[in-house]
Amino acid sequence: MSPVHACSVAHWHAPLLRHTTTPFLHGWLTHTGSLTQRLIHRLGDFHVQRLHQHRARCLADEAQAVGLVYPQQVMERDVLLYCHDRAVVYAHTVLPLDANAGQWPLFSGLGNRSLGTMLFQDPLVRRGSLHFARLRPDHPLMQRVHRQSLHLPPTLSLMARRSLFTRRGSSLLVTEVFLPALAAFGS
Repeated sequence: MSPVHACSVAHWHAPLLRHTTTPFLHGWLTHTGSLTQRLIHRLGDFHVQRLHQHRARCLADEAQAVGLVYPQQVMERDVLLYCHDRAVVYAHTVLPLDANAGQWPLFSGLGNRSLGTMLFQDPLVRRGSLHFARLRPDHPLMQRVHRQSLHLPPTLSLMARRSLFTRRGSSLLVTEVFLPALAAFGS
């Protein structure tokens, strides 16, 4: 088992305290409906850019959330959500390898389509509670965000939320990192 550095692990909490973020961002973080639908409704001109979808080792701070012992392989999908050609959210999804197509029938063929559309339209999907964290620059997801050429300061930390979705006995963990460009759209 490889060591886990405490600084690269986020501390996830529920609920989100109001003083930890701006009122504008607080509203986005705590919204319990489909983030995709909210982005489309509030900001328009929405599209998804799939960065990758492949087998990978789960992150140290997500293994327990999906019922795995760290380190273990998962199916991982990372995307950027864009509004008006500006990246506003970095989304990261992990699915245990023992999940099958009967449990998550559309996951493997999503391509550049939104996972949120699939999750919120399926009556068999149940969403767990939201958990929140401020991701520091050394967190693996922040390192991935910085590799996207979004011209962000290297010392930047960002707010993220995650929740566990279940369907037919299988769990899927979705983490959404809210990028600074979202604030440019105002309230």
